[in-house]
Amino acid sequence: MKCLILAAGQGTRLRTRGEVKPLVPLLGVPLIERVIRSAMEGGADEFYVVTGYQGEKVDKFLKQLAKRLNVAVTLIQNDDWQKENGFSVLKARDVMKEPFLLLMADHLFDPAIIRSLQKQPLNEGEVLLAVDTDKNSPLVDMDDVTRVRVENGHILNIGKTIDDFNGFDTGFFLCTPGIFEALERCCKIHNDTTLSSAIRVLAGEKRAKSVQSHGFWIDVDDEKGFKKAERKILDSLYGKTNDGPV
Repeated sequence: MKCLILAAGQGTRLRTRGEVKPLVPLLGVPLIERVIRSAMEGGADEFYVVTGYQGEKVDKFLKQLAKRLNVAVTLIQNDDWQKENGFSVLKARDVMKEPFLLLMADHLFDPAIIRSLQKQPLNEGEVLLAVDTDKNSPLVDMDDVTRVRVENGHILNIGKTIDDFNGFDTGFFLCTPGIFEALERCCKIHNDTTLSSAIRVLAGEKRAKSVQSHGFWIDVDDEKGFKKAERKILDSLYGKTNDGPV
């Protein structure tokens, strides 16, 4: 399955670890390499990566990685990388004509999450989001996470400030090309090209569905998240099953 990865942002909150966020090493392995390896284990076999800030450095690394892993990686440059994340998604419109996985270059995860996404039925024009329903997860940054309201498998609302939430947006999507149409509508009508805005549009038409995520995931967005991810991966390597604070 095709997999689109967003890797265009500057990542200033993790600057102490490296100038180019996708290339920041966590336990010796760059973040974007961890994402691609996990996606491959989950069933993705063709990658499209949207780069932006310091794109030449990311592109050079990905070309080498593609050879090492023997996997197809197509690079898509977003010169307007300062804009919202949905703008990076729109850059892939011409190459994504069938259902595809959508991932973030700084979200580490258990491959079981995207395997579960691919098992779900998806109708034309729909988008499926893996939602974490563990409201007490120690890996979630409550000050920054996007919150979701889900009912009977349908997303009713999504955003960072909603109060009646019962889950978290993990950043792992199974999309049809309907996501592009929703993003363009949001841009024209609301001047908003965030992914959350597009999901709200689709939710209003009952075309935004959810599946409960099973397995570890974490947004490595700042130093605190980096240390949590490092500890979680070390625990996994040594066979620990620590469900408490990481």
